[in-house]
Amino acid sequence: MLELTLDRRLTGGLRLLAHKDISTTQPILRGVVPPELVIALRQHGGEPAQPVVEVGQQVAKGEVIAIPGAPPSAAVHASSSGRVTAIEERLAPAGNRLRRSLCVVIETDGADRAATSEPVPPWPDDREAQLRRVLDGGLAGLGGAVFPTAAKLAAAVPCRTLIVNGAECEPYISCDDMLMRESAGEIVAGALLMCELVGAPQCIIAIERDKPRAIEAIAAAARAAADPRLRLAEVPTIYPAGGELQLIELLTGEEVPSGSYPTDIGHVCQNVGTAFALYRLARRGEPLTTRIVSVTGAGVANPRNIEAPIGTPIGFLIELCGGYTRHVERLIHGGSMMGYALPRDDVPITKATSCVIAAAPAEIRLDFEEWACIRCGECASACPARLMPQEILVAATAHDYSGLEMLGLDDCIECGCCDVVCPSHIVLTERFRGAKRDHAKHARQLELSAEAEERYRRRTQRLEEAERDAREAQDALRAEVHADEDARRRAIEAAVERARRRRGAEES
Repeated sequence: MLELTLDRRLTGGLRLLAHKDISTTQPILRGVVPPELVIALRQHGGEPAQPVVEVGQQVAKGEVIAIPGAPPSAAVHASSSGRVTAIEERLAPAGNRLRRSLCVVIETDGADRAATSEPVPPWPDDREAQLRRVLDGGLAGLGGAVFPTAAKLAAAVPCRTLIVNGAECEPYISCDDMLMRESAGEIVAGALLMCELVGAPQCIIAIERDKPRAIEAIAAAARAAADPRLRLAEVPTIYPAGGELQLIELLTGEEVPSGSYPTDIGHVCQNVGTAFALYRLARRGEPLTTRIVSVTGAGVANPRNIEAPIGTPIGFLIELCGGYTRHVERLIHGGSMMGYALPRDDVPITKATSCVIAAAPAEIRLDFEEWACIRCGECASACPARLMPQEILVAATAHDYSGLEMLGLDDCIECGCCDVVCPSHIVLTERFRGAKRDHAKHARQLELSAEAEERYRRRTQRLEEAERDAREAQDALRAEVHADEDARRRAIEAAVERARRRRGAEES
């Protein structure tokens, strides 16, 4: 194994207080079974899965309860055994906010009975069969974007570099750190499986320098694997060094062009949790039914990491951690930078839930009074995407959609760095999220307008063609009538002429 020495620096970014040590003092809590599971069918990027179970049906852990929808999509499985009590819309985390999603509600029986006791089928040699296994296994990126893993790996050929992301730069989140400490061998094995699937000549496992125990564990596992494709890179502890685009540039020196994907330039980035899930699928036949969740913050009595079944209510995880303290002010889904507030704790976790923060008043912003922008440029200096947030804010306020496109709104990764450094306390990131939604609506309206205009053009063209055809038909009919009249006149004249000749013949 070769350890990479990085001589490049991250553009922008911030050094933030990590707050990770409060949830890493205990091992991961495993074997959790809540009394009820609410499993959303839209918990991955792309199209939601389609349910294949009915109310009242008994299901086992790992049993398929929803098949993949139109690509990109992924299957969804029961995360414990029990009885389906409802298939209905519930609030569930999706993207950067809560949304109503179709969910399968399961009343668990406590047995956590697996779907099958048959021997695990061998991992196929054929790439297409491997991708199908990944799709049916419900794997999605566990770093936050939850894009279906099968679709991402399918687009990754040819692949020059596979990057396994263990940077975990977001404050408070420590699920990847603990997973690397406790399951380094499985992560390395999963990374090599992924490496074979995309045909990558090298695999870089990237970890932030503030995780020495994880680095030590992964390094030992990589040495034991003795695979020349493996590389280990310690990246600087700067937020957001773990962002996909930022990490690729930091490790390879190549910038992903605006509007493109890493696979377009031969790189693919996957989270360490996804590599671990792939190992479980390939070697144990286990689909993605659980994930590690950091339950942390000063508002929870005993912060720790929990391997939670997908669909577990957040309130149940809080109870496992000793419940709330008297100081809890806000419940946050995700990290303190890119997460969002939850209105209540009965919402379920999804594959995207890496962290739940029960925040005390000292850990959050309570005063949202904003002042006027003073054009200091601090937001531009901190932006890791090399954008000009102050100019984007002006264009967003004016609903200048062409200006937003020119300024690169879609390249904003919503990291929140601009919010932190803004001396006027302007909530820039949320404005940009809203501007993205407005821009998408505007683009859709333009698309609908263009479609309506095209329909009108085609209708006008059809009417003109029909009118022209009718005129041509009338002209043809008129010509035919005239032709018939000429023929009749000639026939009459010929008959008259014949009669005249007969009379002349008779008289002579």
